[in-house]
Amino acid sequence: MAERNLPTNPSREGMRVRRTPEPCAMVIFGASGDLTERKLVPALFYLARERLLPAGFSVIGCGRTSFSDGQFREKMRAAVRRALSLPERDEPLLTSFLEGVFYLTGDFGTPAAYSCLETLLDQLDRERGTCGNRLFYLSTPPSFFPVTVKHLGAAGLAKPKEPGKNWTRIVIEKPFGRDLASARELNHVVSEVFSEEQVFRIDHYLGKETVQNLLVFRFANGVFEPLWNHRYIDHIQITVAEDMGIENRGSYYEEAGLVRDMIQNHVLQLLSLVAMEPPPTFQAGAVRDEKAKVLRSIRPIPVERVPDFAVRGQYAEGFVKGQKVPAYRAEPKVAGNSVTETYAAVKLLIDNWRWAGVPFYLRSGKRLAKRVTEISVQFHRVPHLLFRDTPTDTIEPNLLGIQIQPNEGITLKFNAKLPGAVMQIRPVIMDFRYGESFGASPPTAYETLLLDCMLGDGTLFNRVDAVELSWELVEPILTRWKQDGAKGLAFYDAGSWGPAEADAFIQEDGHRWQRL
Repeated sequence: MAERNLPTNPSREGMRVRRTPEPCAMVIFGASGDLTERKLVPALFYLARERLLPAGFSVIGCGRTSFSDGQFREKMRAAVRRALSLPERDEPLLTSFLEGVFYLTGDFGTPAAYSCLETLLDQLDRERGTCGNRLFYLSTPPSFFPVTVKHLGAAGLAKPKEPGKNWTRIVIEKPFGRDLASARELNHVVSEVFSEEQVFRIDHYLGKETVQNLLVFRFANGVFEPLWNHRYIDHIQITVAEDMGIENRGSYYEEAGLVRDMIQNHVLQLLSLVAMEPPPTFQAGAVRDEKAKVLRSIRPIPVERVPDFAVRGQYAEGFVKGQKVPAYRAEPKVAGNSVTETYAAVKLLIDNWRWAGVPFYLRSGKRLAKRVTEISVQFHRVPHLLFRDTPTDTIEPNLLGIQIQPNEGITLKFNAKLPGAVMQIRPVIMDFRYGESFGASPPTAYETLLLDCMLGDGTLFNRVDAVELSWELVEPILTRWKQDGAKGLAFYDAGSWGPAEADAFIQEDGHRWQRL
């Protein structure tokens, strides 16, 4: 039989491959802050060590704190050493990397600072060959986002110097507003200066290796995707738990609360990846279209029915890792009668054919028993058990666990017979761990996301419609809790798994929270 010439598989278009970006300069606004030191510069050096940065790559830190280039470089040297436990053999490479790091002191709420920035960028184009490609990173407090964006536009820095030849992009850290109105206002300001293709709204959870592997797990394995629907799945739980408190961010947390800090962004993004339909290609637009469709399909929660779909809590004093910790209300810069939630559990329903009748339970909290992020997919119980004297209700349902942090991996729980003459059935677990299987720890989220920004790949970033849809979903919850004040606020001991009311909340549906 003659061999046919088959067409190229279009689904391979846009697949993420290992490639190096074009020469560019990265400008970090708010570079004297904690994020630059803990995450950004260590992630950039990791990319340099992996030979994933272009020749001449340069970093300009911008801030009001006064540093010389040399002082800033030494500060970043110490930061990289702490973050990566750098071996001595990598010191020459670090020195070479830091030669491309600069610092600009100024008030970036004024036009003059942007004139100095433009001069330095042009100098780097000439001396280091950055080719006019620029990546602006907003690592400032959210109130400065609109200010910085407007000044970049007024200075002529928001558009490529030579369209079609070079590029300009901007990265915006969360939070993207504090409610639907402010999110829309911020998006309006940004859209007046930058096109949507230039904007990368970063959520570091989406850069984690296991989050990306979720797409591979679903769409590259024929055994799972046919089961990924209401016929086989009973319910899904998404847990983002932290054992730490608010870390001296009392004033921020009093304004934000857990829903704004975690549910509106991280947790809903995880839900959209779990529930999305297969995209026609692995291109950014196609993937983000499907994620947005999920958010549009989530049933809105009426304000008057919020207590039926959401529980809030606040941590009291307790013990975490053997150490006594104070109650939230005793934290610095927190009101003694605060009603801000540090824990939230929410039930959402997705009104489409795939997920009809499947509840999604989301929970997140501070000062919980341990730090863990996991997606638990519970399958339906068997309808009829064939083995005599073995009650169906004693057999645990199959469970798929996708661990995102701290130990990234996937587990599958199924039932097996214990050895012996008597029919005894017990659950067993198949366990996959990145470190054990691949012999190395996965990269941190920022390494992946920064590289994608330089490559112009928006797959793992929030699009404007998804941001606003997320705010629409949580706004009724925030509105009702504001109306209720202290009414309905549950308390839980620090170091526990949250308030008893959250256990009762899921038990009403015949379920229980997974033991993590």
